Amino acid sequence: MQPITSQKLCEILGCKGPVADVVIHAVSTDSRKVQPGDLFIAVKGEKFDAHDFVPEVIAKGVALAVVEHPVEGVTAEKQIVVPNALQAYGKIGAYNRSLFKGMVIGLTGSAGKTTTKEEIKFALSRFGKVYATGGNHNNNVGVPITLCEMDMDADYAIIEMGMSAKGEIEELVSYVQPDAAVITNVYPMHIEFFPNFEGIAEAKAEIFKSLKKGGLALINEDTNFAELLEKRALENGAKVVKFGKNNHPDVPLKLADEGEHNYYNAWCVLSLISALGLDVKQTAEDLAGFKALAGRGAKHVLKLPKGGTYTLIDDSYSGQPEAMKIAVETLDKMKVPGRKIAVLGKMAELGDTSKARHVEIGRTVAASSIDVVVGVCPEMKDMLAQLPAGKEQHYFENKEGLDAFLLNNLLQNNDIVLIKGARYSSKLYQVTDSLLEKGK
Repeated sequence: MQPITSQKLCEILGCKGPVADVVIHAVSTDSRKVQPGDLFIAVKGEKFDAHDFVPEVIAKGVALAVVEHPVEGVTAEKQIVVPNALQAYGKIGAYNRSLFKGMVIGLTGSAGKTTTKEEIKFALSRFGKVYATGGNHNNNVGVPITLCEMDMDADYAIIEMGMSAKGEIEELVSYVQPDAAVITNVYPMHIEFFPNFEGIAEAKAEIFKSLKKGGLALINEDTNFAELLEKRALENGAKVVKFGKNNHPDVPLKLADEGEHNYYNAWCVLSLISALGLDVKQTAEDLAGFKALAGRGAKHVLKLPKGGTYTLIDDSYSGQPEAMKIAVETLDKMKVPGRKIAVLGKMAELGDTSKARHVEIGRTVAASSIDVVVGVCPEMKDMLAQLPAGKEQHYFENKEGLDAFLLNNLLQNNDIVLIKGARYSSKLYQVTDSLLEKGK
């Protein structure tokens, strides 16, 4: 981050107490990784309270600590007391962002956020230096980290924002202050935290609230509540650019990874490139070389223990219903020499709609050309119950032993297997990690 004096910090955070006269060059929330001279943010987590580590980090040479209450054993001039440490972190990130001279692109959506972010980064890198959110740092901790670590020499910065409740995007975007805002799609993800589906669309539309006046608003015109998104964008003074199946730059486009969702990502990127007045034709050619990310549809050809190979589609990062339906339909359309196998884990945060959504996935699978289905977690019994008698099916209570079953009992030469489920609820990513390690 750009150097910031303790006096400026106090001004940003509204702290009036006497504070040591220092200059900060880096911020951290991890007591294990702090360096002498850093600013430490004492964030309260579900399993820990970083205030407990303040004496330790000060002893390591940390210059100042941002705390929500004075910590005993640490001199007052080493502490900046604020009402909310996470919000303080966001304000520091916002200050650093305010010094950035390049273009900032904010991005959100129910599915495909990270892939689209990486695809925009991939495309824009031909036209300038690009900085982007690392990994999945898109929440109330990740966005401040991203803003504080911005490459100030970059021409473009792409900041991803996620949410699971109303108001979260509004707070994050107030720090990001984007010049352009992208909404990839709106699906009923995290529906248990909202009164209705429209509430999710309104929460996504919060990204337009801190968009620079006259800034670009890129909206998927084919998604749920597209008209509502456009209305909110216009209310906030945006210049709306829509993309979709029948509305995208007319250039030849051939992607390495088939599937309609991949084309929507590409149409989003091409529409942004066009709106920025950059070379759309060249970008379309470049996108042919963009491949799916780990956990988000990446394909791997792996060895079987008894000889032969199979293809693994690692889509284990998310189990959101619409994304799962798309993944199943994409597998259905593939032309492969062997069998099509779907290993599907539970879908989470669906509230009262959970059973209906699992049943819906089962019907999608039932109507497909998929040969073998493996359901993981109790919720998937409702999915399996929809399958016809002729479609081979297996059930696992959890992911334990699943990798051994696949390798030693199920998979055959030339098979293709899709693995998808809610990351932290089904933990199928651990199965893909095991298969990748054993299949090298």
